[in-house]
Amino acid sequence: MENVNPYSDDSELRPTTWNSYIGQEKIKDNLKIILSAAQKRNEIPDHLLFYGPPGLGKTTLASLIANETERKIKMIAGPIIEKSGDIVAVLTNLNPGDILFIDEIHRINHMIEEYLYSAMEDFKLNLILGKGPMAKTIDLKLPPFTLIGATTRLDLLTSPLRARFGAIFQLDFYTEKEIEEIVKRSASILKTKIGDKAVHEIAKRSRFTPRTANKLLKRVRDFAEVKGDGIITHQITQKSLTFLEIDELGLSKEDRKIISTIINNFKGGPVGLQALASATNEEERAILDIYEPYLMQLGLIERTPKGRKVTKKAYAHLNL
Repeated sequence: MENVNPYSDDSELRPTTWNSYIGQEKIKDNLKIILSAAQKRNEIPDHLLFYGPPGLGKTTLASLIANETERKIKMIAGPIIEKSGDIVAVLTNLNPGDILFIDEIHRINHMIEEYLYSAMEDFKLNLILGKGPMAKTIDLKLPPFTLIGATTRLDLLTSPLRARFGAIFQLDFYTEKEIEEIVKRSASILKTKIGDKAVHEIAKRSRFTPRTANKLLKRVRDFAEVKGDGIITHQITQKSLTFLEIDELGLSKEDRKIISTIINNFKGGPVGLQALASATNEEERAILDIYEPYLMQLGLIERTPKGRKVTKKAYAHLNL
């Protein structure tokens, strides 16, 4: 199995130093202490786990740690690890001090996950050769390494795996001001002129998420180059975001579809995840990982023991 980095999108906009990484200040301060202490003791840093909704910077933090510690990083996604031979191949190809980043680590098969226990704790692999009475167990020594895991679903990680991380950090949604700084930085890197009002307009519709902000910035830039003179003005921004069907709260047509379905099909809720996924023709994981966190952050839906319910704020937003 090849070592794959599936996160090349927006690589030119990805921060490479602590100073260029905007937001998540508390996490950055904690990481700096962990890395500095390990360096003083001439040890490798503890295994780290980042969790939170997509697009908040989990992969970027892993890359930053590699840059700041001058270590090589190998990136793979949990679903790519399909059999025990895959994880064995990855671990045995690490060099001393390397960083192994596993995204969507909660999606690793639990049988394969067990290989990580001894690898993370004792830097060795327990391999079983043969079957039945003739089977033999051998311990294969591994070079010391740091595993950085990222997940959108901390609840799906098993307790034994979670316990082997030295530090666990939750990434929060960004403030609007932080998103504005990110948009300005990205526009500068893209060599695109943008007005302050346009920056604010993009930021407030970016779901408090850097990845979304950068995607919207690029699409608005396209619109400005085709429909204007290449300068991103407030008027161009509003026109392009309306064209993209992103409303003033940053809701996409898929977000609005979820809300309106709960209202129209289920009388405002409560409704279970499976029923909602079927009614909207969306995957359950997409609702859980992409749409629901932001809708809950805005207070448009809430979870109850019986399922999801829309709030009065949602009715007002859709003029219902």
